[in-house]
Parts: sequence; structure tokens; C-alpha cells
Amino acid sequence: MSVGVRNLTVLGEFKPFGLVAEALDGKPSENFTDKYDYFLFDPEIARQRDEAEDPDSSSSADRSDHELFIRGNRIIWTTGARVYKRFTLTSPVIMACWSRLGSMSEAFLCVLQFDSITIYNTSGEVVSVPLPHTITSIWPLPFGLLLQQVAEGSSSTYAPFSSSSPLLGARDISRSKRDTGYSPQYNLTIGCAFDQTTMGCGAPMSSHLILKDPLEEPQSTYIEERGKVIVMKEFDERTIWTSDRIPLMASYNKGKMQHSLWVVEAIGSNLEVVNSKLSDVVPAGVLPKQFSFRKIWQGKGSHTAASKVFLATDDDAAPIICFLLRDQKKLLSLRLQSVEINNEILYDINPDMSWSIPAIAAESVIVTRPRVKVGELPFGDIIVLASENTLLLYSGKQCLCRYTLPSCLGKGQVSNILVPSETASILHGLKIVGLADAVDGRINVIVNNGQIFRCALRRSPSSSLADDCITAMSEGLCSAFYNYFLARLWGDGDSAYLSEADASVDSEWESCSSVIMRMRTNYLLTPERRLDSMSRSSWDFLINSKFHRKYCKTNDISRISTRKLLDPQESDSLESYVDGAQALEKSFYSELLMETLDALHAVYESLKLDNLRKQDLGLLVVLLCNIADFLGEESYLDHYIRDFPGLSKKFGMQTSFSGKTPPSLFRWLEHCLQHGADSVDSNDLPPLICKDESSVLSWARKIISFYSLLCGAKQSGKNLSSGVRCNIATGSSCNCEQLTVLAMVGERFALQQLDLLPCGVSLPLRHALDKCRESPPTDWPAAAYVLLGRGDLALSRLSHSSNSKKIQPQNNVNLVSMSTPYMLHPHPVTIPSSISDTTGLENTEFQDADSVDGSTTDGMEHVFNSTTQLRYGRDLRLNEVRRLLCSARSVAIQTSVNPTTSDQDLQQAQLWQLAQRTTALPLGRGAFTLATTSTLLTEVNLDPNVRNIPELKSWPEFHNAVAAGLKLAPLQGKMSRTWIVYNKPEEPNAIHAGLLLALGLHGHLGVLTITDIYQYYSQEHESTTVGLMLGLAASYRGTMQPAISKSLYVHIPAHHPSSFPELELPTLLQSAALMSVGLLYEGSAHPQTMQILLAEIGRRSGGDNVLEREGYAVSAGFSLGLVALGRGEDALGFMDTFVERLFQYVGGKETHNERSFPLTVSTDDHNRVAGQMMDGTQVNVDITAPGAIIALALMFLKSESDLVVSRLSIPCTRFNLQYVRPDFIMLRVIAQNLIMWSRVHPSKDWIQSQIPEIVQNGINGLGDEMGDVDEMDAEAFVQAYVNIVVGSCISIGLRFAGTKNEDARDLLYDYAIYFLNEIKPVCIKSGSTFPKGLSRYVDRGTLETCLHLIILSLSVVMAGSGHLQTFRLLRFLWSRNSADGHASYGTQMAVSLAVGFLFLGGGMRTFSTSNSSIAVLLISLYPRLPTGPNDNRCHLQAFRHLYVLATEARWIQTVDVDTGLPVYAPLEVTVKETEHYAETSFCEVTPCILPERALLKTVRVCGPRYWPQVIELVPEENPWWITGDRNDPFNSGVLYIKRKVGACSYVDDPVGCQSLLSRAMHKVFGLTSLRACTPSTNDCGGAGAVTIDQLVSTFSSDPSLIAFAQLCCDPSWNSRSDSDFQEFCLQVLFECVSKDRPTLLQVYLSLYTMLGFVEDQVTSGASTLTDSLFISSLKIALAYNEALLRGRLSNSRGSIIQSTFLGSLRKRVEEILRYSPELENNLHNYLKSGRWPNDNSKHGDLSTLLSWHVQWYNVPSPSAIKTAVEKIKPMRRSSSVPLLRLLFPRTHINAIKEIDRLWCSSKVDR
Repeated sequence: MSVGVRNLTVLGEFKPFGLVAEALDGKPSENFTDKYDYFLFDPEIARQRDEAEDPDSSSSADRSDHELFIRGNRIIWTTGARVYKRFTLTSPVIMACWSRLGSMSEAFLCVLQFDSITIYNTSGEVVSVPLPHTITSIWPLPFGLLLQQVAEGSSSTYAPFSSSSPLLGARDISRSKRDTGYSPQYNLTIGCAFDQTTMGCGAPMSSHLILKDPLEEPQSTYIEERGKVIVMKEFDERTIWTSDRIPLMASYNKGKMQHSLWVVEAIGSNLEVVNSKLSDVVPAGVLPKQFSFRKIWQGKGSHTAASKVFLATDDDAAPIICFLLRDQKKLLSLRLQSVEINNEILYDINPDMSWSIPAIAAESVIVTRPRVKVGELPFGDIIVLASENTLLLYSGKQCLCRYTLPSCLGKGQVSNILVPSETASILHGLKIVGLADAVDGRINVIVNNGQIFRCALRRSPSSSLADDCITAMSEGLCSAFYNYFLARLWGDGDSAYLSEADASVDSEWESCSSVIMRMRTNYLLTPERRLDSMSRSSWDFLINSKFHRKYCKTNDISRISTRKLLDPQESDSLESYVDGAQALEKSFYSELLMETLDALHAVYESLKLDNLRKQDLGLLVVLLCNIADFLGEESYLDHYIRDFPGLSKKFGMQTSFSGKTPPSLFRWLEHCLQHGADSVDSNDLPPLICKDESSVLSWARKIISFYSLLCGAKQSGKNLSSGVRCNIATGSSCNCEQLTVLAMVGERFALQQLDLLPCGVSLPLRHALDKCRESPPTDWPAAAYVLLGRGDLALSRLSHSSNSKKIQPQNNVNLVSMSTPYMLHPHPVTIPSSISDTTGLENTEFQDADSVDGSTTDGMEHVFNSTTQLRYGRDLRLNEVRRLLCSARSVAIQTSVNPTTSDQDLQQAQLWQLAQRTTALPLGRGAFTLATTSTLLTEVNLDPNVRNIPELKSWPEFHNAVAAGLKLAPLQGKMSRTWIVYNKPEEPNAIHAGLLLALGLHGHLGVLTITDIYQYYSQEHESTTVGLMLGLAASYRGTMQPAISKSLYVHIPAHHPSSFPELELPTLLQSAALMSVGLLYEGSAHPQTMQILLAEIGRRSGGDNVLEREGYAVSAGFSLGLVALGRGEDALGFMDTFVERLFQYVGGKETHNERSFPLTVSTDDHNRVAGQMMDGTQVNVDITAPGAIIALALMFLKSESDLVVSRLSIPCTRFNLQYVRPDFIMLRVIAQNLIMWSRVHPSKDWIQSQIPEIVQNGINGLGDEMGDVDEMDAEAFVQAYVNIVVGSCISIGLRFAGTKNEDARDLLYDYAIYFLNEIKPVCIKSGSTFPKGLSRYVDRGTLETCLHLIILSLSVVMAGSGHLQTFRLLRFLWSRNSADGHASYGTQMAVSLAVGFLFLGGGMRTFSTSNSSIAVLLISLYPRLPTGPNDNRCHLQAFRHLYVLATEARWIQTVDVDTGLPVYAPLEVTVKETEHYAETSFCEVTPCILPERALLKTVRVCGPRYWPQVIELVPEENPWWITGDRNDPFNSGVLYIKRKVGACSYVDDPVGCQSLLSRAMHKVFGLTSLRACTPSTNDCGGAGAVTIDQLVSTFSSDPSLIAFAQLCCDPSWNSRSDSDFQEFCLQVLFECVSKDRPTLLQVYLSLYTMLGFVEDQVTSGASTLTDSLFISSLKIALAYNEALLRGRLSNSRGSIIQSTFLGSLRKRVEEILRYSPELENNLHNYLKSGRWPNDNSKHGDLSTLLSWHVQWYNVPSPSAIKTAVEKIKPMRRSSSVPLLRLLFPRTHINAIKEIDRLWCSSKVDR
């Protein structure tokens, strides 16, 4: 057959778009070079592996080409006419290629430079891999990057490869395929800059290396010789090609003039690797996987390397490797063989399976089978330029057609990446001289005048049906048959398929079907044509030839005379031979047509499952009927006529019956639901659907696999027991429905695709989704939740996935594609937390009575947002907090009209008290606004400075700045070092010092370099140094970072070496340095540091302020406790002397009675400026005791050590009470309870148990006038009592910090009221059991301090809760008249801090009870309150801010996924069992604060209004997840929930009265009210009337339900439909809304309206329906209902569609089928002879009614009935019904009886 001629589709003249991009960029850079290169590639190569295109998507020919343009050190990546990315490197590019490294799904752009390989991922992240040796080229492999390096001692010259394109002037381009990469032209000789030493571990240098991971070093490769694996040293084998799909490499040896083909294989680490010394030092099994090269082919005789190597596909789908040997002007093709053994594929070359094609240029293109895959490879054809201007298309060895340039190029024939011509370009006379840059089905054609045209060898088919049929034939036909068909499809120049650019859909299909029909014509013309050709030409020539006569004379075996052979009268040998040849050719065409019928029938069955392909189905069935009618396949013809009964008039039934039953997917699906997946007949599935590579049937394969899994098919990898394959997404599953949903996700079967299925077929799949919707597993991908309609879970999962993937584009499935047209797309919700959030707050003014100007900025305005408004409702709690903590407003003082001198003094005292209160407010404001804003760094606003009073400026400004810095939320990334350094003031001040501390507490100072740190220190500013040291220690907390440690020890002169110059440092700095050391070494138990800190407790500060020495010792004690935090019993041997020393520092009666203990330490030699704190020969316990007690408490925190507690006992005798300071008793109580952590109990009895009996008796005797307690003892008892009680309260506060424990809250509140009444009776209600009259023995200042320490403890317990009763108490304390002078700065600071703690972080944060948190809380709450704003004598004020390190963001709020707004939702929180209580569940309403991670077990969204959601946790002693943590199950405090349809939110309906859906719907959906709302009447048009669409929109946000409700409200609705249909629509709408199943609206309406059409057609004769496909769909719906009733499918919510509705449909169909009187006679004729009725009646088309009947009752085909009757004829005795029932188990019993009556009874009668 002659080769057809086709015109190339010229897209336009080609020019690299990189040149255009350069021109647009402007002036070139300094290192500009004239040489450039580029290569085009398919965008698929840069896509992730799991983002592969869906086989159902459009053809890949529609994708535009991508281009990499390279010049000098710049790379431009363009897509079409758009610059996608630009890369600029430090040195010129030598080579570039795309590669997938290791198992990574992402593609990397690998760029070779002189001394490194730069690797970019698609998002722009860059990794540079240094090269130890000179690399000449890089090549992609499936598992890494192949590097070829030069031999030792040889010079590395980057010469152009012969396989690369020559210089651009020639433009004779023969570039590598897109998977080959890029090889630019640089004639540079670069000397090796590295020593040519051996590889690591002494291994010899390998000629080829493999880089598997950007973070690993390249590995040597090996080669097997004589059974041993040695390092590959084939330096002469120059790589010219590799494949990134299969592990192959082609090389050329110039010395041997030989091409070689290598396969790369992985070898185990246990093999013997010669010359490798790794095995000597690395144990067996630890060595990484190595790679070896195995040569599978070599070919000699080529003087130059092949100019082109590429992969293509043979006509039988076997891969072939093509070498373009330009010097020999041929294309050598080698057939690749592969064998799979033990899940490994072995490749080899069969030398006999090779051939050559004349060629001067060739490329691999994808033309004939664009949707077919051969394993990992696309089906590649070959375009060959055989000679000048002869362009041929090959499929393997078969030449299909010849391409030519069109005569002219129109203006419209250009693409967006090409250069359009101003006028029409005349192409006549141009000749093709070269080919280049093939991508998919497009190629660059080079003509003789130097122009380059981008041409397409095929265009995307307009007819999807033609494309599907051809693809099905390519997959279903054997290679010989398909090649025959392909030759006629492409070789026929008259064929319109993919040839004419303006071919329509119909012409394409007609062209394709005509080619198939001509094969039938060839079959009919075969005998005459064959006989005529053989009699006149070939046969006569052979018989009459001299060779034949000579052969017959010498042929003794045959003994056949030539004369006899030639005599037609004596022998018919010639005729028999001719008949045999004719029969052989007839058999060829018969088998070809039969396989074509099977393949196209599979497409037909697949199209029946797609509602949108009905038109294609109608076209295809005509072709199938022609083929089946021609082949005499009566069963197939009957199958098609049953579906489309109108064809019965055109195609009559054959007299001969075929025994082959055509496959039927509807029959398979129905039987699968009835009997299970393992009981179905596999013959009902087309064989093509079980093929792994089938793409055209992927739609049907997906449905079959879903039904298989739903009905219990067994799974083995991707293979199912039903015979199909299925991709199942990762995730757990415990039943068949969950596995089905995962399969739908794995196959990317979204809700849009579900709507394309026939309504009956979709029901079981909707059932699976509905069953899994309520409580799906928590480890499913986000797309699965979208498929279920759980956008809440999808958003949570998506947020979690985005945190877990550092450099990942969109994950494997596009969520928008998985959503549905009738469901709102889930969208990321930004929770408003700044002032920009004004939802619902536009008209709200946050002012108070003291405010004059409400617009004042006080640094707290951002706390007010929709979230806080939701939590606190309409009360003014936050307004009041803002008023109390505001220091930006002037405070007004009332004065008399004529003030006297005493009035002025009073005003001054009052003013001083208010000033002190104002300066204390920033501490509370910092806690209140902690981490509440994410404002830009440039918008940080510090509150206005306080008045210029020296005593009120320094530290208040410091605290003010700390508060301003603390409100910045900790960023997910690090804060910019540039911003911190840039904002450093020229002159150091306290404001910047406070800001440094705040940034450090948030962990941001880790970006500072050591140079920056010492520049700050060099300023010698006291508060700046304090803030920086504490901030650095907080940022590097627990790391023991050496550089930071050195910088801190500089500020501890006692630790300076003897050679160090003496430094006079303030005690304040030394105290801060000690505390910073403790934070830096926290929990390390570093011995040397502990020794130093122990010595510092008993050492006086070297500073000039002796009064601050107690603060120094306390700082040392805190620091020592932090270093050994909770480690006291871990090293008791080491700790023995340590603890003894501490107890001596604590002091006590026993210490005085003992002899003096030498307290020298090893560091005394270096401590020239300090001495021991001694009073005489003993330790000054007044100084050392607080620090030592705190150190012991933290060292043995939660250790339950009775020994330590016993030595910290509270004095039990009067002498000891006189001896021990009362405030030390408080510290001892705190220390005891911190050590005995588990014994702290929030009860009054427990507090009473802390009080020694002597103290208790003394207190009880205070009111007894006859008591013998003297004044001095009474004072000691009361002092001890109040300190023990306060110490116990502080212990309870720390023990239950952040827990909101009600018992602890009530207890502490009662004690606070008790002390408040003792100071000044203000409340009648107080504990009657508390002792009275304490104020007579204790000064008011002590009572005030005790009171405020208790309220601090109370606020710690209730941190973040905003508890109203506690807040009222704090507000009262804040507003007390302080004119009496007892409201000191310390008490005001305590109230401020308490308010801040109570509303910590705006109510979004709370405290933890971990060891480190308790330690820093104790530091912040240290029970020595300052006396003034600058008082640092006993405790450095900066330490009060360390509470930040104890906070946790355990806040959680629920966000409605549909509206994106925070909402109320009830949560059921379960905490684990502890020693005090069993496992407990309690209810919280969001927004709320969750328990600690160590206790939290389960969080469940409960209540009837929202879909349930469960978060399972494993309680563990770890801190709460930080913001942005990828493992955070709560998504940084946001829990997405979805409201059920029929329920209002708790904001709109707090008590649930509006959610009575049934009443409301019944009221509105009644037909009476509906008719009453017509335009003719206005009875329902009152102001209170509620329309259907308004009501539906109240309960559901589903667009389809709202649109349908609006249709029901349309005034023209009544005129367009009858009342029955209106009533049905309203009932369906009620059903879908009330049960939250909007997807069933389509199913109900489809089934109802389809049955209405059937009824109209039968009763009125209207020909509305021309097919019977709806019958099959309805039968599957009924089979689904039966499976539910029989328990094969289960659903806790019942059937998704009402069983009564389906039952009524069944009954109605059976009534309709009995309606026509002619049906019985037509059925008898059909059963007897297969004849269909040809006439119509008043009851409609009789053939259509008959088709409905035989489909409904599963009547077998006439041929099957005849065969069955013949089988049972010998066995028949009386009735044949039982036997027929056995043979036709699916046929209805009524049809069985009819068959028996018609066939069997009539035969008996005869």
C-alpha cells in the first residue's frame, strides 16, 4: 500500500523566547557572551511524580513547551511567552539538565559549573554541591544524577560533544531529547583546581559518579568483571545519552570507534567490592546501596559518536533505542528486552532484533498513540528525515506517512511562543534540511534558507469518541492487527482524521469509522481480488518460470510431475492452494474485525457510565451494530438493540445464533451488589478493562474497582480479586466503605465525576461517602475529607500538611478538583487577631468613664477582635482591663477650690501613689497583650514615656518597652537581624533595653552575631546589658552555647582568671549575669557551673552597693536551681557535699551548735575582689538562706525527697520561731511543697496541716484572755502563721498553675478575702473559721504583702480565664484609696501582674506546670515585693518578666468552615487518669483553653449542631506545640468545624428554638401556603412571611439547594408543572435539607422525571425516550436497596435514599410494562425468532417497550434460550421452570415461566 502524504501543521517561525526576554531585560551584564544555547522540554518533566496527569484529562498535546535559555551564568525558564523563573549563578554554566534525585517526587534543575553542581527545585530553593574532581558532564538517571569525570592527570577540556548542537551559526541542530538535558558550547580549557587524589576512604577514583541526594556526596560506580565488582574506570567511555525513565546509558569510545549501551543496576552492600576499604571500617549491612554498570550491547565501525540517541517504541509496544549515525546516514534501532525477576527488571539487547533506516536527522515524537504508556515510557514514534525534504513518520519499522510543508503560512497559524509573520509567508520551494527540539508531537523543522519553523505532526483530536476508539484499538488489538489499522488510518491521504486543521468533530468520527468499515469491505472483496491477482500475476509467473521446472525435475521427495501439476483437469492443487490463501486472509480480516468489535464494545460499555457521552454512545452503537451484523454476532447485535431499540428497524436478526455473550458492565455491577465481588462472572467485564495500561477505559475501571472494594473484593497491592487495578490513597480503613473512599481519592474521582454517573450507579458510592462522613479516620488526606463534604477536616488536614512540608508545591490532589459544584469550596481562613479585624465591631467604642479622648492609642486596642468578642460576649470585661492597665492617659485628681497647705500635702501624697501605680502598670499590660499581634516590625509602637522624673523613668521605661515588645506574636520564622540592629538607638536607653529583653523572651535574639552582642556590651549601659543578657539566655535556653556563656561570664568578676583586669561592675549586672547563666545551662547539671554558682551564693558581690548583696545571692540560688532543675537525685554521690553546703547556707539552730565549716572552694584563687559573707566565723544566713532554699527547691523539684524536706522543716519550738526569720519560713514552706509536689492539695485542711502544732495552738490562744501567750510569742506565732499560710497559697498557685482548678480557686479566694478583712473590714462574708485579730500583732505592710501574694497565686491558677469574680476582687484592690500610704509600688505591681495573668495574652494563653515553667514562675513570683520603681535590692525587677517562658498557647477556637468566622461549639475534653482522680471527661465551649499536654487525651466536637470530630492524643510530658509546629493537631489553635444543615449557630440561636426544622419546613412547604403565595394573592406577603429560599438559606449554604428553593419560589413555577410534581419537589427539598444530603437532589429528580417520561410514552404515545439505559440504572438502585435490607451493606444512618421511594418505583415500572396489550405478542415473537417489532401503536414505539421489558426482567437473548432449551430437553419431565431457573439465575421468575410456556410446552404439545 502506498504511503500517504500529510501536511505539517506549521505553528509559526521559531525563535528562542529567551532572546526576547533578554531584550526586554535591557542592557546585558558585564560577563555577557555571544554564545547561548537552549533546550525545550515537556512541562511534565518538571512536575511532581504524584501530580501525573489523569488519564481522563485532555491530550497532552495541548500543553505548551517550556524552554530553558542559557547564556553565560544566567538561565531563563520560560513557559510560552511568559518568563517563569530566572536563575543567576556565580560562574558560567557548563551543562544543565532536569533530574529526579533518589525517591524524591520533585524534579530538580541540576546545573554543572566548574567546581560545583547547583541544584534548584521548582520553588527556587538552591543547594550547591562542591565537586572534589573535575566533572565534564552530568546526565539524569531514574534514581539520581550521573557525573562523568576526567581521568587522573588529564586536562579537563569542556569540548562540545558531537551529540550536542553545533555552534548556533550553522543551526544544524540535533539536540538531545528533553530527558537528555543540555550541553552548551564552551571551548574552554580549564585546569583542574583540585588535587587528583583518590576518593574517600582510599577507594580508587571512578570514571562515573552518581549523586542520589543533594545533601549527600557523589558515590562511586562499579562494574562487574569475572564475578567481582570493581570500581568503574572507563574514562574513555564518553557518555552521550542517558534516560531518566529507565536506567540506561549510551557511551562512545573514540579509540575503539565503538558505541556501547549500559544498564545501571543496584548492588547490595554485602557484595565483595574490590579495592574498597569501606568494608574494613563499616560493619556489614551499613554500607549504602551502590550502583554498577553492565554492558548489554556494543557496536563498532563509527568514526564519530552518534549525533542523536533516543528512546522510541516498536509497533508491538516494545521499547527501542535509536542511534543516529550521521556519518553513515542511517538510524540504527535496537530492540530492548526486559524481564521482571523478584520485583526487579532486567534489561538486555537482542542483537538479531535490530534494523537500520536511512536518515540524516531523526527525533522521537508522540503522534500515533498519545495516551498509551509502555510501562514508564510514552509510546514514542520516530520522525525521520530520510533525504533532503523527505520527512517520514515511523511506528517501529513501519512507515506510516510522509510529511510535507504546506504551500503557505497564514497569519493565524502562529503560537504564543513563536514569532508571527507580518504577512503570509510563502513556503513554496523551501526544503527541509534538519530537525530539532522535539517535544511530544511538536518539532522544529529547519529549512534550507536557515529559518526554523515550529510544526505539529498531529493536532489534538476534536472528536473525543474517535480518540477513545483509536486508543482502545491500540490497547486491545494485537500488534499485527493494530499496525494494519494504523497504516490505513495514517496512510490514507483522503482520511480526515487529524489531517485537516479545520476538521469538525463529525468529519473526524466519520473518517475514523470509515477506515474501520473499509476493513469490512476488504474482507468482502478478498476472494475475487486474491484469485484474480494470483491467476494473472504471481502464481502464473512462478508456475511458468524456469526455476520451477528445474526444481520439479530435481525434486525427488514430492514426485509430482510438472505436467500433472499444470493440468487443471487432472489435479485441483492450484485451486486448493488458492482457496487456502483466501481462507487465510479471510481469517485475518475476521479476527481483526472481531478484536475490533471487542475493543470498541469495551468503549461502548464505558460510555454507558457517563451521562455526558450519550451522543457519542449513539454514534458508536451504529458502528458496532454494523460490525456485529457483518460478523453474524447475534448476541452483540441483540445487546445493542436492547439498549437502543430504534436500531431494530435497520438491523435484522441473523438466522444463525452465536454462543458468545457480550460483556455488560451494568450486569456486573448489579450482580456485584446482589452477591458480592467474589461471586460475579468475570466474563461480564471486557478483557481490556483488566489491562494495567488501559487509559481509555480508566473511567469504567474506576467504577468497577470502587464496586469491588465496596462489596468485599480482596486486595493484593494495587490488584483486586475482581481482576482490575486500583490506586488507593494512603490512610487507615476498618471497613469496605472507608476503603472505597480512599480508592476514590487515589483515583482522583471527585464529586463532579460522581455526578456524571447514572443516578442508580452513583447510589452505592454515595452510600460509602455518607457512611464515612460522620467520623472518618484522622489520618486521611485532605482530598478525602472534601469528598465526604467535611471541609472542616479538610482544612485542618491541609493546614497540617502545609506545616509538615518544607519545600513542597500543592500536594498530590487538587482540592478544588475534588470539591463539587454544589458545595462551597473550602478556603483557608485567616483568623483575625489584629486591629484590622473589625467584624461586628464597627460601631463599638471601647471607652471608659475616665476616658476623655477615646482615640487614644494605649497599645491594647488590637486585643479587641471578633474572637475576644465571641469569648466574652457583650460584657465589658476587656474594656475594664484596658482601663485599669492603661498608662497612656493622664490621671485626673480632684482638688478643692481653695486648697490649704494640708490639702496640697495630701494631693502630693496621692499624686505619688498614683504615679507609682502608673509605673507598675506596664508589667500587667505586657502579660495582657502577650503575643496578641502579628503586626509588621516597622509598626511596633511603644507607649508614650512617663514623666521626666528620674526615679520614675529608668525602670518604668524598661518595663514599658518590654510590654510593647511582648505583644508581638512569636513568628514562625526568625526575626530579621537587620531589623534589630537597625533599630538600635544612637544613645543607649532603657526603651531599647526593654525591647531587647522582650525579643529575647520570644526567642528572637538568636539571630544576633557575637559581634553585635559585644557592640551592645561596649555601650556600658546598665539596663541594655541586663536586657540583652537575659534575652540571649532566654533565646539560647538550655543550649549551653559556648559563645553566649563566655559573654555572660565576663559580667561575673568572681569567675575572672587572675590575669584578667579588675572590673568594677554593678551588682545589678552581676545578678542578671548569674540568672542568665542559669537559663543558658538549664537542666544540664553541669558540674563546673554548679560549683561556681554555689560559691556565688555565699559570696558578697564585688559591686559598690552592699545593700544589693541579698539580691545577688538570690540570683545565684535561682541560677543554681535552674542548672540542676529536677536533677537533685540523679547524682546523689556528686550532690552530697553540694547539698550539705546548701543546708549550711540555709542555716538553722543546728548550724550554730556545730563547729565552723571551712567554705573554701577551688575557685578562690581567682576571686580576688570578693570574700565570704561571714558574721564572725559563720555564714550570714540572712543573706544566703533565700538563695539556698530556692536552689534546693528547684534541684529537688517534684522529687518527693523526704530527706531534703525534713531538713527544711518549719520551726516547731518557740526558740526556733524566734530564731528563723518569718519570711524564710514562707520560703521553706514553698520549697517543701515544690519538692513534695504530688502531696499539694487545694483544701483548707491541707493548709492547716502545714502549720506546726505550736503555731496552731498559739493562734488559737490569741482570743483567749486567760491564755498565757505573751506579746512577743504572740507576734512570733502570728508572723509564722501568716507566712506559712501565704507560702502554702503560693505552693497551691504553682501546683495548679493554669489549670483553673475550682477547689484551688475557691480556697485562694477565701484566703484573699480573709486577709483583706483583716487589713480593713470590707466584706461581711468571710471564713468564720479563720482566726481573727491578726492586725494587732502584724503590721499592715506585712498583711498587704501577704494579700497580694495570694491574689498573685490566684491569678496564676486562673491564668487566661478572665474569671469574673477574681477580676472584681482585683479591680477593687486596684481602686482602693491609697492615701494612707500602705499601697506601695510592690503591691501595685502585684495587682497589675495579677490582672495581666488573669487575662494572659488576651485570654489566649496560660501557664504550664512543667519543671522549667514552675522554675521561671517562681522567679517571677518571688515573694519579696519591691518598695519602689527602682528597688532591685532583693530581687531584680527584670526577672518579673520571665513568666513569659512559662506560658503556653493552649487556646483553641472553632471556625465554621463555610463562613470562615469563629463560632461557639461544645467540646468534650478527656484527661487521663492520675493519682488524684480517674479518667475524666468534661465539657468546654469554645473559645477555651485546653488542659496540659501531659493530661490531654481526647478532644471531641460534640453537640447536635456540628459534625463530630475527634482528636486523639497520647499524653506525654512535653511542652505544648509552638506556633507552626508541623505536629500540632490543633493547627495553632484553630479547629475547623462544619455545621449540620438544619441547625443554626449558637450565636444566632443560643437555646435552639430556631432549629426546629421539621415544624418550620412543614409550615412553609405545605402546598396550601405555597399556592397562597402566588402573585394573585398577597396573603403570605406579610412582613413576617418566610419564603422557601429564605428558610433553606438559613439552614444550608449549599448553592444547589438554595437555587432549587428559589426555583420553587418562582411565580411561573405553578404554570410550568403540575401539583404532584411540585409536592414531590418540596418533599425532596425537605429530605435533602433535613438530612444534609444535597447530592441526592439530583438522584431523586432524575429517577422521578425518568419514570414520568416512561409513563407519558406508554400512556400518550410520545416518543421521549429512545433508549433503555435508565432501566439498567434503576435496577442497580434497586439492587443497592436490596443489599442494604439484606445486610450486605450497612449504614448507621440508614439508606441514603428512602426505601419506600425505590419500592414505589419498582411497582410503578411493573405496572407500566403490563399496560400495553401488544407487548405479550411481541415478546413471543422475540423469544422464538429474535424478531423485533417494527411498527408503532398508540402506546408508543413497540420496540422500545419490548426493550424495557427484556431489560427489566433480564430476559436472555434468543440464542441463549435456544441453547438452554436444547440442554434441558433430555432431562425434562413435567415443568422446565426449575431447570431454566438454574440456567438463568438472574432472570425474573415471570420471564422464566413465559419461556417455559412458549418453548418447552409447545415442544411437548408437538
